[in-house]
Amino acid sequence: MDELIITVGITGSRITREQTAAIPITPAEIAASGIEAWRAGASVLHVHVRDPLTQLGTQDVELFRQVVDRLRAETDAIVCLTTSGIPGRNFSTEERIAPLGLRPDMASFDAGSVNTPAGVFLNEPDFLEALAAEARLRGVKLELECFDTGMVATCLRYLEQGVLDHPPHFQFVLGTAYGMPATAAALLHLTGMLPTDATWSVIGIGRAQLPMTTLATIIGGHARVGLEDNLYYRKGEPAESNAQLVERTVRIAGELGRPVATPAEARRILSLS
Repeated sequence: MDELIITVGITGSRITREQTAAIPITPAEIAASGIEAWRAGASVLHVHVRDPLTQLGTQDVELFRQVVDRLRAETDAIVCLTTSGIPGRNFSTEERIAPLGLRPDMASFDAGSVNTPAGVFLNEPDFLEALAAEARLRGVKLELECFDTGMVATCLRYLEQGVLDHPPHFQFVLGTAYGMPATAAALLHLTGMLPTDATWSVIGIGRAQLPMTTLATIIGGHARVGLEDNLYYRKGEPAESNAQLVERTVRIAGELGRPVATPAEARRILSLS
């Protein structure tokens, strides 16, 4: 197996301080939390930023710049910027793609539309094709986020058509209210759909984070943890930080005999320059 790539979803777009005091909101807090997670063993930092007034997700490039500049200055982590905005709020294509102008290592590519408790998370073909073209222009590798098998099928079609580039990296999102369940059977079905040159990682939402990332570690995938996806360390015990969740994954990987990837090793595995 390749070394285990640990990604951390630092803040997301909707978790509030009322839900957990640990969630980073300002650019300084988001960058600091990412640096702590990198020190703990994360090699990929998945970045959202928050509107200072609403504290909800925004695609403001200047806020992204503040976070990215500090991460680049203080870490060698792979920086992955979101293009999602907020589910239920329809940012324009231009707003969603704008952070690619910062030339991150990676960016998210949510490969279809899905219902959420906040409304429809809309990702129409025109948007996806524009995002793919901009990523190619900027030299940004796309993280192909898939909530169900139809999204995997969309990515496979785009790979065949040349809209997306090989080798692809998939990020499976399991356990959302209206997506695929967070079960071993679902994960194995998804991995069975992939081309032979693909790499993949898994997100388990909420209580599914630990079992899904552990299963991925065992069977050769990669793992994403973090407060964006899960607020608890264990039942009834809120997580203290993103770093705490990363540290647990590092310990589990060690017990399972799987080395954790450094950022340099993750770049090799993901075919990043």
